[in-house]
Amino acid sequence: MSRTYDAVICDIDGCLGPESHAPLDADQLAVLARYNRAAIVQGDRPVVTLCSGRPQPYAEAICRLIGNSVLPCVAEMGVWLYDPRENRFLRDPAIQPAHLAAVQQATLWVERELVPRGVVIQPGKTASISLWHPRTDLLMSLKPALVERFAAEGWPLRVSNTVAWINCDLSHVSKATGIARLMSMTGLTPERTAGIGDTIGDMAIRDSVSFFACPSNADPDLKARADWVASSEEIFGVLEVLERLRGS
Repeated sequence: MSRTYDAVICDIDGCLGPESHAPLDADQLAVLARYNRAAIVQGDRPVVTLCSGRPQPYAEAICRLIGNSVLPCVAEMGVWLYDPRENRFLRDPAIQPAHLAAVQQATLWVERELVPRGVVIQPGKTASISLWHPRTDLLMSLKPALVERFAAEGWPLRVSNTVAWINCDLSHVSKATGIARLMSMTGLTPERTAGIGDTIGDMAIRDSVSFFACPSNADPDLKARADWVASSEEIFGVLEVLERLRGS
């Protein structure tokens, strides 16, 4: 049996698990792992890989958990590719020492100015900064100050947000550049690749594939640009999408 798509590029938070700190649904992730094992052995369905803003170790763990042993995954908003085929960790070569120095300087400023106000820096990132606060409204109110400071210091960082996080990423590195590297490494083409996401930041996935779907909890603005929207949330929605792709 032939397949229409060779791969599905899927976000993690809001798709395979909740945007919050609630537990992952291990039972449904095991269903996805069985799906991926069948995809690899039988070749009758697309293999699911990842594209996430999460740090590389987290993305690697989820990649291994869902049984993807054949396709690189994108981590830290394009900073890293983790290649499970050879256990390689590939930082974007466009990231130079000056860029890393700017991230370090910006991190020191955040530690000095914002951490005393209760802001938390997500551990594990190497060329970006992600910020959290228990009061999401307070956290989001800090975005203008971050943009102003980065511009004043000449730190090449863009500021964006998810549902509960502020992300400060190198301006020339993104999910889009990570996906481009992934496709270059593997020979995947947009025409034979599908994608799944839940926030407007996943437009990078949308723009890189020929079929894009969302779980029902996705941002309405992203749903409007999707080819299909599942009736279920998060991992249940993802499994719904994969079932639809099997029938396409």
